[in-house]
Amino acid sequence: MKLLLDEDLSPQIAVILREKGIDAISVHEIGRTGLTDQEQLEQAALDGRCFVTRNRNDYIILTRQFFASNISHKGVLIVASSYKLNDFKGIADAISGYVSGWPKENPTDYLFDFI
Repeated sequence: MKLLLDEDLSPQIAVILREKGIDAISVHEIGRTGLTDQEQLEQAALDGRCFVTRNRNDYIILTRQFFASNISHKGVLIVASSYKLNDFKGIADAISGYVSGWPKENPTDYLFDFI
């Protein structure tokens, strides 16, 4: 599973994930900050990446809109607000644990949530 981390997550999390062998990049690292949520999800889909964010409510709505419009994407992985923003290792470990249980191919049109 290839990942793109939203600007609400530290790029340090992407660094930790890559150290674990996970294909992860941050919008900070590739100069994509400031895009709308829809633009971020569309670009992640074009890049074949599952989008990772803490922005739960907006991406639930957006995923529903994509589904209703028959627009495909590679999934949205929600990081629960119970994780502190500066807990880079904890967030990376949770993402890594989730990704390790996923089949090799990327998801399509699914919404995931850490509880």
